[in-house]
Amino acid sequence: MTLPSLQPEAVGATAARRRKFAYGLTPRAIWLLLAGFLWLYPGYFYPQVSYGFLAWEALILLIAAFDAAGLPKPERITATRRWSNAPALDGTTEVELGITQSGNRILDCRMMDDLPLELVAIPKTLRVLAFPHVPAKVRYAFTPNERGDWHVGNLFLRYRSTISLVDRWAQADLRQTVRVYPVLRGGEGQRIYLARSRQIELQLRQAQQRGQGREFESLREYRPGDDLRDLCWTATARRGELITRQYQAERSQAVWIVLDCGRLMRSRVAMGVAQPEGLNELEVAAAAAATRKPATPYRAHDASTLHTKLDHAASAAVALAQLALFSADRVGLLAYGEGIQQRILPARGAAHLRQIIESLAQLRAEPGEADHLRATATLNRLQPRRGMVLWVTDLAETAMRPEVIDGAMQLLKRHLLLFITIAQPEVERIANARPASVEQFFRAAAAQEMASRRERLLAQLNEHGARTMDLNPDALTAAVLNQYLEIKERSLI
Repeated sequence: MTLPSLQPEAVGATAARRRKFAYGLTPRAIWLLLAGFLWLYPGYFYPQVSYGFLAWEALILLIAAFDAAGLPKPERITATRRWSNAPALDGTTEVELGITQSGNRILDCRMMDDLPLELVAIPKTLRVLAFPHVPAKVRYAFTPNERGDWHVGNLFLRYRSTISLVDRWAQADLRQTVRVYPVLRGGEGQRIYLARSRQIELQLRQAQQRGQGREFESLREYRPGDDLRDLCWTATARRGELITRQYQAERSQAVWIVLDCGRLMRSRVAMGVAQPEGLNELEVAAAAAATRKPATPYRAHDASTLHTKLDHAASAAVALAQLALFSADRVGLLAYGEGIQQRILPARGAAHLRQIIESLAQLRAEPGEADHLRATATLNRLQPRRGMVLWVTDLAETAMRPEVIDGAMQLLKRHLLLFITIAQPEVERIANARPASVEQFFRAAAAQEMASRRERLLAQLNEHGARTMDLNPDALTAAVLNQYLEIKERSLI
């Protein structure tokens, strides 16, 4: 299923003055004024020549005044902003800025778009020549840093004539709210998974797989060994002989995407290495064990380029929703923190896919611990029948068994659970490193204990029938899609 159009709407407005006196001298005018001081050197020997300095300065200012008077008023300039695609993480977004002026002079315009830091760190100044009554357009591109809704401000203009002695300042009210989405995988990125999904569907149609599911297929005469619960008593009464229902594997299933939005999902990840916010738990444990001294904060480098674990989970959710809807399954969404953030019942269609993507873009990682048991109870109430549940979360480093494990055990009584935890590459790196000091030895021991405990918790879920994976964020999407296709191929739901 192709992604719906998510790009923001184009906006346009007439420019207005930025301030009461919106003029300024250009560098060319300032240099010409400074050149007048050259008259003072011969004026030192011949005082009459000094009047040339005053005449020169007055001439430059007079020409600048005529230049300023010939510049069109801001009200005669119209500005527009158009988005060529939907802003998404790790994707280049192009914006087209256009101005149309109804003056009688060619304008040299410089424009700066007021974008928030979540979209671009340093705004660019763009330059374009605007001819009278001819639209002038210029494009620029950027890669968003944060997912969510962000307010884009005005377009600031500074324009001058070809003489370039005076600038006039203006601004156009192009304020709008822009939504940045998770990573959106287009047709090229999904092609191999969509082709495999189509192949699995054709195989299931040929095999029919009667008796393995609960989707009605046909009626036939009763045979010894058939389940008495499958007898169709209305057909039996009409025909005067026992008639049984015949079922086949259901091809349209309910697929639920459950995302943890608690504090553990706020950790940022770069190049397969997690950079937790605030204090690193491993650093705290190692420092406490080795030196008994307070630990120092873990400094993240270039945090503006990192994405949170929740961002990676949301991107994987978009890819799975797209593939599951293409496979004729119904997809639901449950995102939770201390409360339920987003809840979408399973459905199909392009409009439903857009609703899921819009909801995923608005998810926010909360500073508190997520209420996993509440999410489990909500999901069991919303989905009483068996379905597939993709649960993306993380495991807290506590002495007791995490609450999320108890919630997963409850889901296993009714659903097929694909339990995904976001791996901690820095723990594995420290655990596998050869210690060179006593402090590093305790750090490695603490890391090995954390990794071992994590493996034991996932093994417990695996023994109870869950499919568990501890994945690095960069491998999350591909692993989830492959697991979903394997479940469909083996008709495990």
